[in-house]
Amino acid sequence: MFCHLRPVRSLCLEKAFPHWLSCSRAFSGAEAVNALRPFYFVVHPDFFGQHPREREVNENSLQKLSVYLENLQKPGFKSLKPTQLTFYVRETDQHSPDSQATFSTFGFRAVKFTLHTRDLLSTVLYILNSCSLSVEHVQSSNSSVHPQPLKEARGVPDRPIKWDKSYYSFTGFKDPDEDLEQVSRAETTLTSWLDSNGKRAVKRLENSLPLRKELDRLKEELSRQLQLSDIRWQRSWGVAHRCSQLQSLGRLAQQNLETLKNAKGCTVIFTDRSGVSAVGHVMLGTMDVHHHWTKLFERLPSYFDLQRKLMFLEDQISYLLGGIQVVYIEELQPVLTLEEYYSLLDVFYNRLLKSRIPFHPRSLRGLQMILNSDRYAPSLHDLGHFNIPTLCDLVYLQWFLLTKAQQARENMKRKNE
Repeated sequence: MFCHLRPVRSLCLEKAFPHWLSCSRAFSGAEAVNALRPFYFVVHPDFFGQHPREREVNENSLQKLSVYLENLQKPGFKSLKPTQLTFYVRETDQHSPDSQATFSTFGFRAVKFTLHTRDLLSTVLYILNSCSLSVEHVQSSNSSVHPQPLKEARGVPDRPIKWDKSYYSFTGFKDPDEDLEQVSRAETTLTSWLDSNGKRAVKRLENSLPLRKELDRLKEELSRQLQLSDIRWQRSWGVAHRCSQLQSLGRLAQQNLETLKNAKGCTVIFTDRSGVSAVGHVMLGTMDVHHHWTKLFERLPSYFDLQRKLMFLEDQISYLLGGIQVVYIEELQPVLTLEEYYSLLDVFYNRLLKSRIPFHPRSLRGLQMILNSDRYAPSLHDLGHFNIPTLCDLVYLQWFLLTKAQQARENMKRKNE
């Protein structure tokens, strides 16, 4: 039933690619790629980021086309089986890839064609014609080609063959329409995802409401009992897990209430290890037992003394560096304990003290810096603060701070705005 279709395809090819193709010089792989640049520009998957179904179809078709072109270049090949391709082609206001600034996308259209060509040149021309793209640049790259036939070829209308389903069953070739249908069925949109998950989400929320209320009650009760500034969690633990942690802290408060009152005014954070953070938060390791928590609360007065020494070190560093403020930004720095951060400041302060690099007093006032141990050169953050490595070259640091000070002020102004 499809035997009569073969001559139709041959007729189309002869009409599109006349006899002059046989006398043109051999077309190289590199020339083929260059000639297909306008085609790649309108079908490349990167331009279909907002359309995942069309993007996937183009990706699959480009892979098939790449294999087809590679096989054409292999020495001694006899013939290739027909390869049907489907592309979504971007509609643009002009088709020259050398002036990308004037392109404006208006949408896309589906183009289907079947490749049954025997050389690179005819393949390239057939692809360009099928997508209604210019072939003049191919003429200029092939000196034996005459201009008139190209104009005729460009005017050939696209006549894709619609093969019957039995053709694919008989030959074993893949049906591109079936691929499109499968991709369409598998595509997940926001609406379909919400439809399939909405009821389950509502049910889970309703089931968790009593537990959420219990969590709020425990948090408020403990904050009031211990006079805490806040209670937080470093990780995204579930509601039930958080309730059990608060219940554990509540039992400890019943046993050692006076000891736990040492944390008055502090923020308690449930995290992976116990200690006091660089900004003075009380960290309770969720894997530690009550004994470790009790020891930590007992030692809080000594931690407060260390925190005062840490603040004095920050002031001294600020004085030596022209009034720049030393800050610790939780969101941008690794989690450090108070002891670790103090050690970092102490090393940097002693290096500054020995080098005595000169800074005009208050020349960097209003600017901010953070100290870190995992960098080797200072840098300026987009938010306006300086990232200063503890062991960086101090002469270079002086030059860097002075030359980047104005840019840092501009960054901070933009952040505030």
